[in-house]
Amino acid sequence: MSDPGQTPPQGSPSPTPEDVRANKAVAAIAYLLFFVPLIAANHSRFAMYHANQGLMLLLALIACNIVLGLIPLLNLLLVPLAHLVCLVFCVIGMMNAINGDMKPLPLIGRIEIIKHP
Repeated sequence: MSDPGQTPPQGSPSPTPEDVRANKAVAAIAYLLFFVPLIAANHSRFAMYHANQGLMLLLALIACNIVLGLIPLLNLLLVPLAHLVCLVFCVIGMMNAINGDMKPLPLIGRIEIIKHP
């Protein structure tokens, strides 16, 4: 039975409580190094979901740096603002992982690149 706080990704069942309990730390690390769950817990639906979220966060930050870096003068304000937003999303994602939730990050969380088992 799934926790009411969990919202699994569309079209996939929620992970087992044992999966969540065993992979909380790996899932939280995914927001700093998205590839750690790919190596350490590639069998875990929970860890792979958070690895996907971490990868999307990294790609969004890279895109913001490239696009906003092209705008003269405004980039002095917008790039640090994008980094601050990324930091906030990172904290939100880590807290979701630590609490055992599969909630998508705002704006970018519904995109799925890494498929879970």
